Amino acid sequence: MRLLFSLVFLLPFSVLAAPQDTKKVAIVIDDIGYRHTDRAALLLPRQVAFSVLPHTPHGKELATQAWQQQREIMLHVPMESIRGLNPGPGALTSNMTEQHIQDTLQAQIDDIPHVIGINNHMGSRLTQMSEPMAWTMKFLKANDLFFLDSRTSKFSQAEYVAQQHGVPTLHRKLFLDNKLDESYIENQFKKLVRISQRDGIAIAIAHPHPKTLKVLHRMLPTLERHQIELVHISSLIQQSDSQALIAKKAILEHENKPKEKATE
Repeated sequence: MRLLFSLVFLLPFSVLAAPQDTKKVAIVIDDIGYRHTDRAALLLPRQVAFSVLPHTPHGKELATQAWQQQREIMLHVPMESIRGLNPGPGALTSNMTEQHIQDTLQAQIDDIPHVIGINNHMGSRLTQMSEPMAWTMKFLKANDLFFLDSRTSKFSQAEYVAQQHGVPTLHRKLFLDNKLDESYIENQFKKLVRISQRDGIAIAIAHPHPKTLKVLHRMLPTLERHQIELVHISSLIQQSDSQALIAKKAILEHENKPKEKATE
């Protein structure tokens, strides 16, 4: 699986880029692993990726079952938050050395099978720090893994640092279920559709809450009428100089702005 996935990175950009008239959406379900009820997410279409928390009671089992469905598996890496929240076991923190970060990531990869990429769980502090992010990206590069920036802070440097180290990278456009209300989640899904129609591609992150899963089962079939395709997260990976320049510009524009309240 890892070898086949790594071959994607060798394809020319023109092959990986979505045609202008093709609208695509990818959805990642975060926080998989703590609850037995997370297995309800296995009923979602197989294009929906699972991002699994390491060192959790059901993480390894659910990752294996999801992979058997031909679903893509990501590692949901706990990272330090500005707000001092507890990210959970195996968290990457700002006081770690490079070796400690890489050993911690290796232990997580060893715990969760079939991983093809990672995204951050919390991390509003750590993703703003270039050095820990550089150490993280070195590990990803060495292990043929991509990075999805959950964007828990708009000041995140993670995506830009990933591009500096040649790590394939993406970022989420919105969270579907910041509020556990079906009407809110449905409106977020409709916003996802509009973003995809405007930009060509859009990535959403959600969680295995019963209300979220209920809305997804109801709304995912509506993508076809909007001529939007639900795709595997890896199919959206693009590497280009223009992406790196856009990310760098965004970071510079925000350097002198007041800090926002971090989401996680």
